[in-house]
Amino acid sequence: MNTLRTSLMLLVAVPLVALAGDKSSAKAGKAAEADCHHPPAPQAKTAPKAEAAPANTGWKLTRGEPLKGAKAVKLADVLAKPQAHDGKTVLLEGQVRKACERKGCWMELATTGQDKGPGVRVTFKDYGFFVPLDSAGSQARVEGVLKVAELTDSRAQHYESEGAIVPRGADGKPREVQLVATGVELRR
Repeated sequence: MNTLRTSLMLLVAVPLVALAGDKSSAKAGKAAEADCHHPPAPQAKTAPKAEAAPANTGWKLTRGEPLKGAKAVKLADVLAKPQAHDGKTVLLEGQVRKACERKGCWMELATTGQDKGPGVRVTFKDYGFFVPLDSAGSQARVEGVLKVAELTDSRAQHYESEGAIVPRGADGKPREVQLVATGVELRR
C-alpha cells in the first residue's frame, strides 16, 4: 500500500514540477520580449508569424488590404518635403532597404540604390500583418497614412541596432518619416 501511495504521489508531483519550470521559462521569454520595442500583438487576434519570402525570383507578395489607388507620390519628394504630406494617405514606391529581422513588423523604404540617408519607415496598420524577414532588396508599393515623427532615444537606438538608419534633426533629436500601411505589394 505504501508503494502504491508513493507511486501515485510521483505521478502527480513530477508533471507539476515540470509545469512550474515551464512557467518560469515563459516568464523569462515575456520579460525579454518586453525589452523589445516591437509593439505587442493585439488581444483580439494573434499576431502573424514571421516568414521568409518565396525562394524563387519573379514573385509578387501582397499583405494587408488591396491597394485602393491613393495619390502616388514620389519617394524623393516625400523625403525632401515630408511636412507637405504629413497626415495624408499616399501611395509610395521604393526599394526595401531594411526590414525587421525579428518579426517583419516594419520595413524601411529608400529610393533604388540608396544605401545612406533617410528613408521612410513603414509599419502596418493595427499590427495586422507583417512582411517576410528577408524583404530587403524587394521593390515595394505601399499605401497608407504618412507622418513625421520624433522618436525617443531608446526607440531610435533599437531601430539602429537592427540596422536601420535613423536621421537626427539639427537639435540632435531622432526624427523620421513614417507610413502606417494598410496594404503592401512586394516584388522581386
